[in-house]
Amino acid sequence: MKPQKRLYIFLAAVLFATSLHAAASAANRFEAVETLVEQSIADNVFPAASIAVIYRDNVVFHKAFGHMTYGKNSPPVDTSTIFDVASLTKPIVTTSIVMQLSERDSLNLDAPVSSYIPEFSQSGKENVTVKNLLLHNSGLIAHRFLIKTSRTADEAIASIYNEPLRTQTGTKTTYSDLGFITLGKVIERVTGNSLEENFSVRFSKPLGMQSTLFNPPKALHPRIAPTEKDTLWSLTKPRPLVHDHNAALLGGIAGHAGLFSTTEDLLVFVHMLLQEGRYDNRVFFLPSTLKRFTRRNLGSRALGWDLRSLNGSSSSGQYFSARTYGHLGYTGTSIWIDPEKELAVITLTNRVHPTSENTKIRRFRPLLHDAVVKCLDLDE
Repeated sequence: MKPQKRLYIFLAAVLFATSLHAAASAANRFEAVETLVEQSIADNVFPAASIAVIYRDNVVFHKAFGHMTYGKNSPPVDTSTIFDVASLTKPIVTTSIVMQLSERDSLNLDAPVSSYIPEFSQSGKENVTVKNLLLHNSGLIAHRFLIKTSRTADEAIASIYNEPLRTQTGTKTTYSDLGFITLGKVIERVTGNSLEENFSVRFSKPLGMQSTLFNPPKALHPRIAPTEKDTLWSLTKPRPLVHDHNAALLGGIAGHAGLFSTTEDLLVFVHMLLQEGRYDNRVFFLPSTLKRFTRRNLGSRALGWDLRSLNGSSSSGQYFSARTYGHLGYTGTSIWIDPEKELAVITLTNRVHPTSENTKIRRFRPLLHDAVVKCLDLDE
């Protein structure tokens, strides 16, 4: 064999070995994350999880773990498994639509809610603004089981409009589902279209989020990770699938909860946010709008978004920067986005199956985000 040919063979072998090493290194890079999730399933933190990580505009990790339930013969999940994302509905649907409407001068954040919904002015709420609802400092109570006093969606909405304030507007942050239910109705009054139609036309269809929707049809039910059985439903009409009790009473579509999605779809949505409102040559909102809505206000909240706590523990762990914004979902979901580190972590689980009394996810969340940051060597 000629020396030159032997050299080519040697170089090809080196390149092949190098590529194998690189592939193995990439596969092992998130070994700590995989171990944590697998151990958490073994510890009954949740039956299933789908986790995606974006770093510097690349998907560097995307994997599903576990099974639909803890049952011995339960089907395994994958990255196309659909989860009830619960309160992620607030930023993904309601806040995103408000961002567009405010940017296009269709909605004034400083205007009283009653200027769009006159009925809301009852019981001393005439000065509550749209911004107050976004910041959760309206003074409304955090939560009510509306089915205890209402039998229909219309009755439930009317009871919210008649709800008195518990604290003076603007003085205290109280995370309120009632405020975001109202925001959903503001959107419908301003646009003349349902919340579902608004989200479909403005975001899910143009972004190609085919598995992100309210009230998934029965054909999709085998792909949906189960939550818990509702023992409080007292109506004769069929109950919508959504976990949140008030969202079910409202027909499965509400400003605070009701959305179902996959990590595959949410990767697209979060990519758009990391690209400051642009995706695939389409502008969903301006960078200045995103900055306005994710800026820290008094307290630890932004407009419709939660922020990394500056004091004490955070579900985003200890390494995400102070500019981090995101949100949690009661069913065991979360999105955290760090524009400074160019990092985002999407976590979907069904920790409420078979019961929401299981709160082990509180310990899991910060451990997960810390593990991601360490795997990427960003913890310095």
